[in-house]
Amino acid sequence: MNTSAALTAAQERFALRNPRSQEQHLTATKSLPGGNTRTLLHTSPFPLTIASGDGAHLTDIDNHTYLDLTGELSAGLYGHNHPLIRQTLLSTFDNVGLTLGGNTIQEAKYASLLCERFKLDRVRMTNSGTEANLHALAGARRFTGKKLVVVFEGGYHGAVLSFPTQEKQPNTVDKDDFVVLNNYNNAKAARREILELEGHLAAVLVEAMQGAGGCIPATREFLHAVQEAAKEAGALFILDEVMTSRLAPHGLGHEMGLKPDMVTMGKYLGGGLAFGAFGGREDVMAVYDPRVEGSLAHSGTFNNNTLVMHLGYAALKDIFTPEVSVEFNARADLWRERLQDVAKGTRLTFTGRGSLMGLHFTDDGINAAEVLSVADLQGRQRADLRDLFWFEMLEEGYWITRRGFVALILQTTDEELEGFVDAVKRFLDRHEGIMKI
Repeated sequence: MNTSAALTAAQERFALRNPRSQEQHLTATKSLPGGNTRTLLHTSPFPLTIASGDGAHLTDIDNHTYLDLTGELSAGLYGHNHPLIRQTLLSTFDNVGLTLGGNTIQEAKYASLLCERFKLDRVRMTNSGTEANLHALAGARRFTGKKLVVVFEGGYHGAVLSFPTQEKQPNTVDKDDFVVLNNYNNAKAARREILELEGHLAAVLVEAMQGAGGCIPATREFLHAVQEAAKEAGALFILDEVMTSRLAPHGLGHEMGLKPDMVTMGKYLGGGLAFGAFGGREDVMAVYDPRVEGSLAHSGTFNNNTLVMHLGYAALKDIFTPEVSVEFNARADLWRERLQDVAKGTRLTFTGRGSLMGLHFTDDGINAAEVLSVADLQGRQRADLRDLFWFEMLEEGYWITRRGFVALILQTTDEELEGFVDAVKRFLDRHEGIMKI
């Protein structure tokens, strides 16, 4: 069977298996544009509707259960009903209350923990990684008195700060203030282009591993070159760790020996609720000190929401300890290596680091070590094979994003991970004619 026929058959089975989700999608379109309020979750011919989650598993409204390998795009690290998070949520509700409208002891406790864990002098909370990056950039512009910001092709720093190509997206804020470089992981070229902007540059904003770009890890050489170039150009070096802070005990930047001026974070650090944070050097963060005349305002009704402050603190302190981070990511690395072994000689490639992983389908089956930037994948990816894989993994009982992003949940067992390896092997065997190089 050729790819087109296999994909058509998989789509037909998908529709037959999920009549309630199809009906729910049509209902949702009557009140939501396109039937949802989060673009990423839309899939054709219609998205599945999830009814519930338990541990590392999800159940849809057609009563199919899946191993959750999406992990809420890295925010779902703790699973769907961790007992400590449930206990903390109820205790906070019963003994503290919601939206108190004033400063609390807990926000200072959580800030102290974040500073200690991620080696920050000062930190401020937001409601998302997008907000964290927006406020970090505003702070950098105030601190330096400059406007331009260097980002990299393939970078994602939030809903209105997405740079999949050098062409800026229609919803990018302050478009003219961004310089998009196409040399991620090219230390010499990045350094040269950053220094050419000396005197005009407020910040260089970069991910230690591009998440939405396909889980492409940065090399140590590249990140240190960017850090030093930013310093020489008089700009702040901002490390986006919204996803990658979970990849090492003190964040991936610390693991790689970096000393960023500012760090942005979010996702899992809310303990399952909406959260973001930005922090860094004391003198830089002082631009947000309300005791100083002329300081920048940083408002947000839910910045110190009691539920988030208590859940985030409890989860980071007592669940995702530094020791757990090391063990969890090491286990995930071994799992990815197993998948890479199974996929050898096929059009499927796995990239990533630790508990975050990307899947890529290319005509030549590019080696993971050769994927250093999104440019290495442009014009080579096979969307039809990726879609076929997604449909058939759903049938096998695995929930991943259609674009091929995987984020592991702590409760996932070794047996379940090995089960996915077996499912991938079955897919490759079943479609040997179109998958083998």
